[in-house]
Amino acid sequence: MRLRNKKWADTWLTNHDELVITQDRATGLQGNWMNIFAQEAPIHIEVGTGKGQFIIGMAKKYPDINFIGMEIQESAIAVAARKADEDEAELPNLKFIYGDGAGVETYFSKGEVSKVYLNFSDPWPKNKHETRRLTYKSFLAGYKSILPAGGDLAFKTDNRGLFEYSLYSFANFGIKFDPKGISLNLHEDTEKMEDNIETEYEEKFSSAGFPIYQFLGHFE
Repeated sequence: MRLRNKKWADTWLTNHDELVITQDRATGLQGNWMNIFAQEAPIHIEVGTGKGQFIIGMAKKYPDINFIGMEIQESAIAVAARKADEDEAELPNLKFIYGDGAGVETYFSKGEVSKVYLNFSDPWPKNKHETRRLTYKSFLAGYKSILPAGGDLAFKTDNRGLFEYSLYSFANFGIKFDPKGISLNLHEDTEKMEDNIETEYEEKFSSAGFPIYQFLGHFE
C-alpha cells in the first residue's frame, strides 16, 4: 500500500544523506558498508521497511547489530528515517537505503549481510504478478548472493495465500526451515512473542484478530 505523497520528503532526504543512502550511492558501497557504521558488527537488512517501526525497534533492542532498512517508496522511506532521526535513542547502528529490493546483489557483496527480513510484503495475488513477490525465486537468488552459507531469512505476513506460496517457493529454492521456525499464529506463541518486534501492519492486523504467519529459515 502506497503512502500519500509527502511534499517535504525529497528535501528532507537530501538533507539527511548520512542516514538515508540513495540507490546509486548504495551500489558504490558494495563490500564497504562497515565504513559507514560506527561499529564493526553483523549486518541485518529489512527489504520493504515501510514506515520503519520494525527496523527501528530492532536497532534499539540489538545495539550490537548493524541494521539497514530498504524501501522503494519515497514517502515511506522519508517517514521511517525521520522517525529514527527524531527518536530519543541514538541509533548509530541504523541506516536506510532508498532503493529497489530487487537489486540487493548490486548493493552488497557475498556474505556482507548475515540476515534478511521480509515483513508484510505486498502479496501481489494475481498469478501474472508472481515475479513481483519478494519471495519469488529471483528475489531469493538475490538474497542468497549477499548472505553467507547458512545465512538467515525471516518472513512474516498476515496473508495466508502469500504464506503458502512462499513456503513452496522456499522449499523449491532449497531454503531450510528452523525446527521451530514456522508459526501459523505467531501471537498465540508466548515464547516466540518474547523476542518479536511488531511492524505497523502487524499491530493493525493482529489487533483485528487476524493470525500472523512466520517463517524462519536459512540458506545452505
